[in-house]
Amino acid sequence: MVEEAQTIIVVRVQPNAGQNQVLGFKDGVLSLRIAAPPVKGKANQELIKFLSDILGVSKSNLTIEKGITAKRKVIAIRGLTQDQVMRSGLMK
Repeated sequence: MVEEAQTIIVVRVQPNAGQNQVLGFKDGVLSLRIAAPPVKGKANQELIKFLSDILGVSKSNLTIEKGITAKRKVIAIRGLTQDQVMRSGLMK
């Protein structure tokens, strides 16, 4: 049985921003701005859509493992190795 690649990333999200934006990667944490407000899961939905667009994976391959209601979140990315995530340009 072949195990599917999975990568875990830690993100810090600033909701209610003017636009979705990657701020940078420092001390193992990816900082992002998300335009959607943190109301009824809208910011989380926008975060998953934004990351899926950047990484080129389906939204269903991204899961918020921890931090649903927090600014700091742990996200699992199925189908990509850590090296592939790094090469995507997300972790600049």
